[in-house]
Amino acid sequence: MKIGQVANQAGVSIDTVRFYERRGVLPAADRRPSGYRVFSESAVERIRMAKALQDMGFTLDEVIDALHAHDTGDATCDSERWRLEGVVDRIDAKIADLQRARRHTQGILEGCRAGQCQLALGST
Repeated sequence: MKIGQVANQAGVSIDTVRFYERRGVLPAADRRPSGYRVFSESAVERIRMAKALQDMGFTLDEVIDALHAHDTGDATCDSERWRLEGVVDRIDAKIADLQRARRHTQGILEGCRAGQCQLALGST
C-alpha cells in the first residue's frame, strides 16, 4: 500500500504515518526503486491501535513500548496491567487538577457576581 492509502484507511494524515515510522510505531516501510514507501496491510491496524492507546491516555513512548512487547510475544494481561494503572493514575491526577481549577474559578466568578471581580484590575 502507498502511504496515502495507509493514511486514508487509518484516518490519519500522511505526516502522522511518516512520524509513526520515524518513532518506531511502524516498522520501516520497504521502498520501491522510485523511492515511494510500500506498507503492508497490517500498518493500518497498527496505526489504529496506536491511536486507540493514545486516546486512552498512553504517551507515545508507552505506545511504542506496548507495541514492541506485543511484537515480541511478551505482552500478557498480567505483564501489561501496570501500563493501564499508570494511565489511570495520570487521568486521576488530571481530574484532581481540573477540579481544583474549577473551584478556584468558581470562587472568582462568585466574587464577580457580588461586585468584587478579581479580573477587573484597576476598575471599581
